[in-house]
Amino acid sequence: MPLLKSGYQAPFLIRSGHLQTMLPTMLRRVEGVTYRRERISTPDGDFLDLDWSAPGSDQLMVISHGLEGHSQRHYVKGMVAHANRNGWDACAWNMRGCSGVPNRKPYLYHSGATYDLDTVLQHILSVYNYHEIFLVGFSLGGNLTIKYFGEQGDNLPGDITGAVAFSVPIDLTTSSQKLTRPQNKPYMQRFLKMLRAKIEVKEQIYPGLINSEGFEEIKDFKGFDDRYTAPLHGFRDAEDYWKKASSLGFTPEIKRPLLLVNAKDDPFLTPKCYPVDEARSHSHFYLETPDHGGHTGFIADSIINGIYWSEKRVLQFIDELKISIPARR
Repeated sequence: MPLLKSGYQAPFLIRSGHLQTMLPTMLRRVEGVTYRRERISTPDGDFLDLDWSAPGSDQLMVISHGLEGHSQRHYVKGMVAHANRNGWDACAWNMRGCSGVPNRKPYLYHSGATYDLDTVLQHILSVYNYHEIFLVGFSLGGNLTIKYFGEQGDNLPGDITGAVAFSVPIDLTTSSQKLTRPQNKPYMQRFLKMLRAKIEVKEQIYPGLINSEGFEEIKDFKGFDDRYTAPLHGFRDAEDYWKKASSLGFTPEIKRPLLLVNAKDDPFLTPKCYPVDEARSHSHFYLETPDHGGHTGFIADSIINGIYWSEKRVLQFIDELKISIPARR
């Protein structure tokens, strides 16, 4: 039932998925966002850094970044700024090792680590007094958001009213394979370069346990996940990790409104990442598939300092839920 017709119209000269993906990273600057950092402890003795932009509202937006992202990424700050302009406080949390400070434990974050998202939300619920909490996730952060909603099901705290997830590789197996294609080589090389820097830092802290020797032989996510992600986080291998961490299998148990927005020209996604059948038969899982948008792109009229469509879409979806008449096909 919740298959939504998208109203996104990409600027005429920026209708390439690759341009939509790359240009914001290269050109966009978001001004006027000032964070207050809060460090919280995790149950296993590590920490998470939360960056707050909170003018003083009883509504909170919790924002989860993507792979090798953090609270300073343009898509996070753009969402924070738009939330603040529309009367929402915002908390952009940094996954382990992503806040500019190495985390204490040998392991890092990964696509299935919903325990950290739960730690953030339980802290907020116990310390702060928000009337409404809404989640927004991008890419890997979107996978965490969807998986968390599915895991929690009816047990999702009542103050959390819904979520929007953008550009989500909800089937990690096929998405990881797609990134090995020649046209996606620049993205793969960039991700591996950033991940190698993290591994080299960890190697200094945990010599003997983590080793970067021969990292240059790793050419894709399978190589990285087989060598690092799987053994560090208790998975058998990359395939086991991808299967267990993919959010697609958790969608049937979602019991609160959640909108997935995946552009049809996203260079990272495969047909399995457009779950039309799952959304059509669901009461709470909404799917919107604009023709354009790339990966966390959704550029509006101004590449540099304009409000992006994705930011407007979150507030629009919240309004649609409040009046209970979202546009449907």
